[in-house]
Amino acid sequence: MLPDWDALPHLQRTDGSHRGEVYRGDMNAVVIDDVTAMRAALVEARLASTHGDVPVGAVVVRNGQVIASAGNQREQLGDPTAHAEMQVLRLAAQHVGTWRLDDCTLYVTLEPCVMCAGAIINARVGTVVFGAPDLKAGAIGSLYNVAVDPRLNHEAVVRQGVLAEECGLLLQKFFSERRP
Repeated sequence: MLPDWDALPHLQRTDGSHRGEVYRGDMNAVVIDDVTAMRAALVEARLASTHGDVPVGAVVVRNGQVIASAGNQREQLGDPTAHAEMQVLRLAAQHVGTWRLDDCTLYVTLEPCVMCAGAIINARVGTVVFGAPDLKAGAIGSLYNVAVDPRLNHEAVVRQGVLAEECGLLLQKFFSERRP
C-alpha cells in the first residue's frame, strides 16, 4: 500500500500530482528534516515499483522545502539513464533555474551508482543523504567514494543510513517477488 500523500501535506503539489515534475507547492510550508524527506523519497520509490521499475526514489530539498521528486523510470521510459537521482536533479535544476545545486540536499533511498554520483558532482549538490547502502554498485561509500574524492572539482557532504532498514526492505521485497 502506498503512503498517503495527505499525511505529508507540505509535499503536495498544487495540481494534485505527486511525481515526475517540479514541485510548485507552498514554499512557506513546514521545513522538513532528514526522516521526513526520506519518507517522501520512499513514496517515490513505491510509485516506481508500480510500473516495474526498481523501487528507488529521490527528492531534492532547498531551504527546507522539497523542490523536486522522482522515482526510477528506466523500465517505464526505456532509458538506461532514468535513475531516480538523474530525474530529480534535472527537475531541481529546472526549478532553480541553473544547473548549480550547491544549496540543495538530495535524498535518495539507495546509495547512488557511479553515473548518479558523477551527476551529483557535476550538479555541485551540496549534501547527499541516502538510506540503504548498495554493496554491489554504490559509489558514495560502498565501492567508490566519488562524492568526497578530493581529486574532483567538488565534494558533497554525505549522510547515510536514514531509514536504511525501511529502504532496504522495500528493495528486498521487490526483488524477492521477481526472483524466486
